[in-house]
Amino acid sequence: MAIALLIIDMQKAFFEDESLGKQQESLVGACNKLISEARQANVGVYVIRTEHQRDKSTWTVSMLDDDQGFLFNGTEQAEPVDGLNIDGLPQLVKTRDSAFFGTDLLQRLRVLDVDTVVLAGVSTHNCVAQTAADAYANNLRVSYATDATASTNDGYAQDVLKVLMDEYRQQALGNDDVLKLFAQQET
Repeated sequence: MAIALLIIDMQKAFFEDESLGKQQESLVGACNKLISEARQANVGVYVIRTEHQRDKSTWTVSMLDDDQGFLFNGTEQAEPVDGLNIDGLPQLVKTRDSAFFGTDLLQRLRVLDVDTVVLAGVSTHNCVAQTAADAYANNLRVSYATDATASTNDGYAQDVLKVLMDEYRQQALGNDDVLKLFAQQET
């Protein structure tokens, strides 16, 4: 078994939302614990972030409809959230919810023979869930690091996780169980 940890959208802009802002410290701590343990277990770690261009060329349909951009390249909003220990880790930039859309993530995982991804970050019902669905479409097993994920809408998050877990046989794990999974990493 080869595993990769994906840290998704742990960026300042997302924590401007009050519900995520209240969870920032615990989420950063949980992500940092996973990152540290992944490094020790030789588990690949990828930091995925969303960035858009001001010229609207990367905007989503809803952004275009509202004529309101978000997470512009080079702005403070697009920067990693304070305290996240990601120095030296590979980073990928996406413009859609899925970490697979328009990135070379799948190619990177295939080169390392990764068959399982552990997802952490925000938001569970959007970017984390879409990444999970696309991972499944690419025959990758998925585990959600529940201590290291959060959403702006807990009801949506629970509903989408239930569907993904039931339909795609994905699993939700607390950090202790994720660490046990890392220990199974083949070297």
